[in-house]
Parts: sequence; structure tokens; C-alpha cells
Amino acid sequence: MAKKTKQRRKLIIQFVEYMVSGGVYFWIGYGLLDYFYYLLHWNLWWSTIVSNVVGWSVNFVLQRFWVFNNKALKGHQTQVTGRYIFITLVDFVLNYFILYGLKLIGITPAIGQFISSAFFTVWNWLWYKYWVFPEKFVRKRSVVTPARIIAHRAHGHAAYHKASS
Repeated sequence: MAKKTKQRRKLIIQFVEYMVSGGVYFWIGYGLLDYFYYLLHWNLWWSTIVSNVVGWSVNFVLQRFWVFNNKALKGHQTQVTGRYIFITLVDFVLNYFILYGLKLIGITPAIGQFISSAFFTVWNWLWYKYWVFPEKFVRKRSVVTPARIIAHRAHGHAAYHKASS
């Protein structure tokens, strides 16, 4: 029973850290979106892109090195970064269309961003915890294919092995 309590406590602490770092990302992105869209009168597309790029950069550092910091990620920085960039691009497109759709029905981007963030709080927690920053990376075994055999012969033994994913 003590092990389950310890695991639950660790999960709760991790979720609180996730919420704090997500809050930092949200307020940076929200402040910049309002600044670019309402004060500088940029269009919604560019306001969203610039505010999100800054927010994502801060968020990545906080998520990777604080919230989901574990030793298993050390040798997988390229893979973790690639996954983060992928899910972030998906998030961007979803966020833009959520804000655009809400704007069409009369909800301003300033209010829409709060609505959108409720969705992304749950969405990103699941993606970050189980795919972007997993507790363990599963190493896949190399599959022998004719292309790999040819590459092996042409480029030596090192070319035959699958790059770590």
C-alpha cells in the first residue's frame, strides 16, 4: 500500500509541476498574443505563431528538465525534441482553428485562448506523459530487409544497424 501512495504522490506532484509550467507557457503566450493582435494589430495567424513559438520554447525547457526529468530521457534528446516539435505543431494547428472557429461565432481570441487552454491541458498531459517524455523508451529490434542488406554491403557494418529511435 505504501508503494501505491508514493506513486500517487509522485504523480500528483508531477501534475502540479505540469500545471505550473503550463501556466507559465499560457501567460507568456496569452500576453504576447494580446500584445501582437490587439496592440500591434497583427493578423491572428502571425500573432498566434510568434506568441506560441516563444511560449513553446519556455514550455519545452520546463517540461523536459523539470516536470518530466528522468534519466531514461538522457540518451534520447533528439527523439524527445522531435516528438515535442511534432505534437506542438499539431497543437498549433488545432489551437488556430479553435480560435478561428470561436471568433466566427463571436468569441474573441482573448477569451478563446482560455477555452482552448482547457482542452490542451488534458490533451498535452496525456501526450507529454506517455509519448513525448515517457518513463522508458522501448528499443525496437532491427528488421532485416533487402535494403538493409544492400546498405550493409555498400557501407560496412555500421550502416546495417538501425539508428536508435
